[in-house]
Amino acid sequence: MKTRPGEIERGSMAIIRAELRERGTVLDPENEAVILRCIHASADFDYAKTLHFTPDAVKLGVAALRQGTGIVTDTNMALAGISKPGLTRLGGKASCFMAEDFIAETAKAEGTTRAVAAMNYAAEHQPGAVLAIGNAPTALLRITELIEEGLRPALVIAVPVGFVNVVESKEAVFDACVRNAVPCIAAMGRKGGSSIAAAVCNALLYTAAGLLEPEARGWN
Repeated sequence: MKTRPGEIERGSMAIIRAELRERGTVLDPENEAVILRCIHASADFDYAKTLHFTPDAVKLGVAALRQGTGIVTDTNMALAGISKPGLTRLGGKASCFMAEDFIAETAKAEGTTRAVAAMNYAAEHQPGAVLAIGNAPTALLRITELIEEGLRPALVIAVPVGFVNVVESKEAVFDACVRNAVPCIAAMGRKGGSSIAAAVCNALLYTAAGLLEPEARGWN
């Protein structure tokens, strides 16, 4: 029985690759690491089809992280799942403003959601960050507006889960990113979540920091 973290991850990835071959699914090498890690995090092979990438999104996201670009998430759950060793090696930082008291106060004063207030704050204070959204479609809709107004994040990760405005918000932000040459990775459809947002971030961080293989992270 495999009990060591490295053995478990290597075994899991081998199973995923084997099942993809059985399904006749061939992954684009540029996007493979992101897709594999999302499947690994969810045991859901739909991500091999539903993850959409603007041209060079992975390459540009990796390049930004290598420069120490920060990550802003919409949930503390996604924040908790992002690799701290990867961030440390690259000199980056991940943040989530949603639970901050000043964000709640701003949202109440402006009659909006905390997700919108948090994205406005991120746009002002970290305009070139990687924006990783795994829960709040209202955050994606606000990011769409901000991009049309001139915001240029390093990358938008659009993977919220749910039913209300989820599909529409992903399609809207992806279209806005295409029109405005902003890199974007989106999980089209209803599926996603904070764990998927973290998985995408980690795939990019591991690639940028040379940590894709578990032994590079000190896992046996």
